Amino acid sequence: MKKIELLAPAGDLIRLKIAFKYGADAVYLGGDEYSLRANAKNFSLEEIKEAVDYAHSINKKVYVAVNIIFHNQNLEGLDEYLQELARINVDAVIASDIVVVQKINELGLPLEIHISTQASNLNYESVKFWQSLNAKRVVLARECHKDDIRIIKAETGVDIECFIHGAMCSSISGKCVLSNYVTKRDSNRGGCAQICRWNFGYEDDKPDFSIMPKDLNMVNHIKEMIDVGVNSFKIEGRMRSIYYIATVVLVYRRIIDKTLDNTITSSELNYYLNILNRCANRDSVAQFFQKLPTNKEQYYADRDEASNQDFLGLVLDYDKENKLIKLEQRNYFKLGDVVEIFGPKTETFTLHINKIYNEDKEEIDVARHPKMICYIPCDTFVNQDDMMRIKVFDKNDFV
Repeated sequence: MKKIELLAPAGDLIRLKIAFKYGADAVYLGGDEYSLRANAKNFSLEEIKEAVDYAHSINKKVYVAVNIIFHNQNLEGLDEYLQELARINVDAVIASDIVVVQKINELGLPLEIHISTQASNLNYESVKFWQSLNAKRVVLARECHKDDIRIIKAETGVDIECFIHGAMCSSISGKCVLSNYVTKRDSNRGGCAQICRWNFGYEDDKPDFSIMPKDLNMVNHIKEMIDVGVNSFKIEGRMRSIYYIATVVLVYRRIIDKTLDNTITSSELNYYLNILNRCANRDSVAQFFQKLPTNKEQYYADRDEASNQDFLGLVLDYDKENKLIKLEQRNYFKLGDVVEIFGPKTETFTLHINKIYNEDKEEIDVARHPKMICYIPCDTFVNQDDMMRIKVFDKNDFV
C-alpha cells in the first residue's frame, strides 16, 4: 500500500501527543525563535528535544519551522540554533528564506530541508532550484491547481506536501503586508494581525465588506491529491484546541486509510464533512485545487462565525468494575443530554447521560464548572484521551 503521511500542527507538547494518538504520522512545530507563529506558545529547545524523543519512541516524526523572512537582526544566533536542532535530531527543518537553507549546507548539518509554503512555489523550475540546494521536500503554495501539482511532480520527482485543511491567506501565501501596513506587526516574521478578517467600509454604521477567504477543506479530493503525487497531507492550526486537532486528524486519518484500500463511500465522506463543519466556526471549501476561487469561496459581506460548545469533556480514565467514565469537563452538559464518545481506538457511539457524579462521587444534575472532574455511567469501555461531544447526527443520517 502506498504510504501517505498525515502531518498535524503541534502548539505544545499536549497537542503534539494528541495529534500522534489520533493518527498523525508527523507533526510540525515552532521554536521560540524564527517561527511564523510568534503569538503561539511555541517550544523551547528543551521542549523540542522532549518532543523529538517522544515521537521517535513511537516511530513518528517532528519537523521544526524556521520559516520567517529574515532581516539582518534575525541572523544573530541562527547558526547555533540550527546546530542545536541537528544535535536534537529533528527530522526536518521547514524554511522559506534561502539563508536558512544555505546555513544548513554550509555548516554540513544532517538536517533534512523542507521548503515552506511561504516560499510560494507554483512551478517546477523554482522547485528544481530548491532541489539543487538539497531540499528533499517542497510544501507547495496553497494556490496550486491540481494540474500544477501533477506537472511539478512529473518534472522533479520531489517529495510534495500540500495543505488539506485550515485557514487560508487572502494574499498569495507568504507575500502579505497588510498586517505590517495597518498594525506594524510583520506577518512574515510571525506577527500577523489577520487584517484580512477585519471588516472594511461602513454603510449606515454597518460593516460593508471583508476580504477573508473561506477555510480550506479537501475531504472530497483526497484521492485526486494522491493520484497527482502528493506525499504528505498537512493540517493547518498550531494555535487550535486539542478537540480541533483530535477531530480533524482522526477524520483525515480514516479518509486517507479508506481511500488507499478503496473502501471509502460517498455517505462516509458526507458524514466526515459534516463532522469537520461542526468542529470549526468558518465555512470551508476546496479553494484553488480545481479552479480559481470565486466570490463563493470568499467572505465578502455576510459571515457567521458563532462558536459552538460541542466539546464536552476529555476522558481521563475508565473504571471497568463500576463502569464509570472519569471525565474532565470542557463545556456545560446536564442530565438528559444525548452525547457521543469518539477516539482513535473507539468506535464512535451514542451515550444518554442519566447520571452525573462530581469528584466526590456525589450526584449532580449539571456539569457547569470548566475542567471539573466528574463521573458518568457508561457500559461501553472507553480509552484515556477519548473525547465526549454533543451528538448532532450519525453516519445513518447520510446513507
